[in-house]
Amino acid sequence: MSTEELRTVAPAFTEMANRMVYCTMATVDRAGRPRSRMVHALWEWDGTELTGWVGSMVTPLKRAHLAGNPYVSCNYWDGAEAYDTCVAECRAELLLDEASKRECWERFRSTPEPLGYDPGAIGIPEWTEQGPAAPAWGAIRLTPWFLRVFPGEFAKSGGKTGRILSWREPDGRTAR
Repeated sequence: MSTEELRTVAPAFTEMANRMVYCTMATVDRAGRPRSRMVHALWEWDGTELTGWVGSMVTPLKRAHLAGNPYVSCNYWDGAEAYDTCVAECRAELLLDEASKRECWERFRSTPEPLGYDPGAIGIPEWTEQGPAAPAWGAIRLTPWFLRVFPGEFAKSGGKTGRILSWREPDGRTAR
C-alpha cells in the first residue's frame, strides 16, 4: 500500500484513537501467549510519520515481553455511542534513557486533557516524588506497520455510510 494511503488513514486513525484516549495493548510472552492491558496512548501524525507514545509503569513482565517480541497490538473501541473502532499493529520500543523518559513525561504533561495528563499527579508515589527519573517510569514508542479505522456508522448502516480504512507498510512486512 502506498504512502498516499498512509496520508489518508493516519489522520483518521489519529483523530479516532486520540479521541478515545485509552486502548487495550497486547504483548506476547515467551510461549507466544498474548497478554493485554489498558494503556493511555498519545498518537502524533506529522504528515509523513505516525508515532504513538505510552507513558508506562516499567514492570519485569512488560520488559520481558517487549525484549522477546517487540510488537504490540493497540485496539480502541468507543462502545458508548459511536461504536467506532481502530487498531494499530506496531513495533514497540521501551525507552528507559533519561532524555526519552523526560521527553515522554513532558509530552503527556503539556498535552491538554483528556489526552494529556500529569504523570506525577496520578498517585504512584515514586512518580510523584521522582518525576521522569523514577525507575518505574518508562516510555514506549510505537511505530505502526498496520492501521485499520472502522467507523461505527459503517457497521450501523450495513456498509452504506462511511468506509473502512486500512494501511500496511509499503514493503508488505508483517510481524511474526
